[in-house]
Amino acid sequence: MKNIRNFVIISHVDHGKSTLADRFLELTQAVGERKMRPQFLDMMDLERERGITIKLQPVQMIYKTASDTYCLNLIDTPGHVDFSYEVSRSLVAVEGAILLVDATKGIQAQTVCNLELAKAQGLVIIPAVNKIDLKVAQTEQACQEMANLLNIREEEIIRISAKNGTNVEKILEAVIQKIPPPKGDPEKPLRALIFDSKYDSYKGVIAFVRIKEGKIEKEEKISLMATKASSRVKEVGVFKPELTTLKELKAGEIGYIATGIKEPGKVRVGDTITNFESGVQPLEGYREPSPVVFASLYPQNPDDFDLLKDSLAKLKLTDPSFIFEPESKEALGRGFRCGFLGSLHTEIICERLSREFGLDLIISAPSVVYKIIDKDNNEDFIYSSSDWPDTSLIKETKEPWVRLEIISPSEYLGKVLKVLESIERKHVENKYFGQEKVLLVYEVPLREIIVDFYNKLKGATQGYASLSYEILGYRGGDLIKLDILIAGELKEAFSKIVPQKDIFEEGKKIVKKLKEVLPPQLFSVPLQAVVGGKIIARETLRAQGKDVTAPLYGGDYSRKRKLLEKQKKGKKLLKEKGKIKIPPKVFLEVFKSG
Repeated sequence: MKNIRNFVIISHVDHGKSTLADRFLELTQAVGERKMRPQFLDMMDLERERGITIKLQPVQMIYKTASDTYCLNLIDTPGHVDFSYEVSRSLVAVEGAILLVDATKGIQAQTVCNLELAKAQGLVIIPAVNKIDLKVAQTEQACQEMANLLNIREEEIIRISAKNGTNVEKILEAVIQKIPPPKGDPEKPLRALIFDSKYDSYKGVIAFVRIKEGKIEKEEKISLMATKASSRVKEVGVFKPELTTLKELKAGEIGYIATGIKEPGKVRVGDTITNFESGVQPLEGYREPSPVVFASLYPQNPDDFDLLKDSLAKLKLTDPSFIFEPESKEALGRGFRCGFLGSLHTEIICERLSREFGLDLIISAPSVVYKIIDKDNNEDFIYSSSDWPDTSLIKETKEPWVRLEIISPSEYLGKVLKVLESIERKHVENKYFGQEKVLLVYEVPLREIIVDFYNKLKGATQGYASLSYEILGYRGGDLIKLDILIAGELKEAFSKIVPQKDIFEEGKKIVKKLKEVLPPQLFSVPLQAVVGGKIIARETLRAQGKDVTAPLYGGDYSRKRKLLEKQKKGKKLLKEKGKIKIPPKVFLEVFKSG
């Protein structure tokens, strides 16, 4: 156990975590040269396409020094604020963290947020500044910011280029020297903390675990302390990074246990696995994440309801930070109301449901949780626009507010303030990191930042600004429901709750976007935004053209006229009786545009 080191890499998004992990894999020869590819630990196609890490990924590496051999257990973590729960789960399974900062960008919002999470766990921090090879790198400035943040000397910060491999070996040496070996007695009863999991058709739920005490072998009987589920172990092993079977796992190690349990809900992240009837105390689990964005998911084909239910249960194994519960709407049928940690998180889950399970979905506009106080002073939480009561029954409406922190280079301060001018806000304070960087603190309604605000901020600052936020509580607001009609039919999935002052602008924006993304029909389609039965905005989707007279050559014009009249009658009939089928990508496009 003295030669085991468990650690994570944490940073803001796009600071080079996955590239650094690649260099570690090469240095330790954990992955063969022929198998190696960029961002190796980003296992999903979605991660590669978007260039971000979505899922935490553990890997075991064997590192030989001149005097000894070490077992290094690394967990690669996401950097985007929507996936901070993945980071918090990883931190509980390790003793140390590499804090990585991009030399071209310096300290950013999620750097500070992840550092606070690591400090709360009492982890040893190894600071490193990456991308020192770039011409635009401001290495000394980034080191100075980091030294001030950590209250250390600049000489203690390792300057690296993960892309070129410069000084990467120094980080592994620092991991061995500074991060303590894990504690735990292999002779005590088993206590293993589940920090992630996935589903296998043959082995059941595979739990990713940190063995805190004891040891576990194949065919041993185990019990999950929170759910009281029990089973015989099908397999144990480690991540190399593919699942590699071992005879046993013992205290201090990170690995996996194939539980053989086929019901996904019985294996929960944060639960403790122990020997059957061992009578030990459970390990401290994780703080449950609080969803901040809600959207309803319905299968386009009503027969796919059970498939959607099973898919959500299996997806929750790999991402326990979202919640779902059944709901039923007259216009949409049976589906699920789902809670997410942000708009990107919502988008990723919907994409995964489509790609991994082949589901065509109807996705409602994302919304925060509102609070309604009715005429009798009863409080109700509103999770989606379809739950919004009649205006005559409402006494007061409330919405969640957040403390928003934005870190930006000082040169972009004017552009950042211009982006902030477009939203409802309350200024709290400004702080400066030297002359180069400023921290802006505002209180804003959560609805203002859940969709597209992050992209606007990045666009205004050429990608240099970053943000993080925390929930403050509910405050009063003048809110109203905006409905969307397509061909005269209410489409509940596009309805949303908006401030009274923004209804005309929001209505116009949604119908205009629908006109752009809806596929043409054989008849013209009116797109209308409605508030309280009153149309406030309208666009018309033009009919798809078809030349029915093309096969005719010459002859009397009356023949052409008959065909055109016949086409006109057909289009009229279609308009009266025809149904508009909305592809899943339309819901996603409208959702992404806000």
